[in-house]
Amino acid sequence: MSTAAMLFLALALDALAGEPGWLWSRAPHPAVVMGRAVAWLERQLNRGARRKARGCLALGLLGGGALAFGLIVQALPGGGVIGVVGGAVLLAQRSLVDHLRAVSDGLRLSLRAGRRAVALVVGRDTQELSREGVARAAIESGAENFSDGVIAPAFWFLLFGLPGMLVYKAVNTADSMIGYRTPRHESFGWAAARLDDALNWVPARLSAALIALAHLRPDAWAVIRRDAPLHRSPNAGWPEAAMAVCLGVSLAGPRSYEGRRRDFPWVFAEGRRSAGADDIDRCIGALWRGWTLSLAATAILALV
Repeated sequence: MSTAAMLFLALALDALAGEPGWLWSRAPHPAVVMGRAVAWLERQLNRGARRKARGCLALGLLGGGALAFGLIVQALPGGGVIGVVGGAVLLAQRSLVDHLRAVSDGLRLSLRAGRRAVALVVGRDTQELSREGVARAAIESGAENFSDGVIAPAFWFLLFGLPGMLVYKAVNTADSMIGYRTPRHESFGWAAARLDDALNWVPARLSAALIALAHLRPDAWAVIRRDAPLHRSPNAGWPEAAMAVCLGVSLAGPRSYEGRRRDFPWVFAEGRRSAGADDIDRCIGALWRGWTLSLAATAILALV
């Protein structure tokens, strides 16, 4: 079975099955295992001098372990089937849209319910978010996670099979835990943050293209190129700008982290500043359109 065929099946299986609660209530999810490994390495190595070198060592051990595990699994009898199932487990399309749907449904019930739901998918302060702020936060999270939770792992699977996907997920998990510019992690998490940026460079731009093309909006690329660099991340701005243009909604802008207001610029500033549950639903539709286009492209590669 070709890698493209395996990826096609993994994408389809993830969309159908999502994250089965009965399974992950009995066994730890691979992402949880990776998170525990990152936490253990951080406790052991993030001390003393040469924190940046120690962070590089931690990332090397984590990535090397993920690569070795993937190669062993790939070599087992029935490795193709395991690769499909493992790929589906590490893709996040269905779980992403389920989380966004929970925010949409919660916002329709009450602002408080919307805030509780969106707090599960964003890192910003949510206690004081307005209805529009909740909707924008959900849409931004949907766009960014489409890139690093769906397209990026699929991209690295397509290139290097399950080992490539596992290494990507290990780096991405490390970045989400230690890749912050805080006194404790700025040096130790430097390697994780920089490598995650590098691994997401192509997938982020590919995600933006998929969203725009799925809406038959090749004209959106000029705005995407203009506004993507406004984002504090070198990659997240691309899918967010594409989503903003296709929905006609301004994204990003001022928000609060840990009680501190940050005046980030608006992405697609000429769009609507108002947003609500219906816009989250439209975002979900846009994510499925982009996913469908990626599935079709994978099918063509598998046939070729």
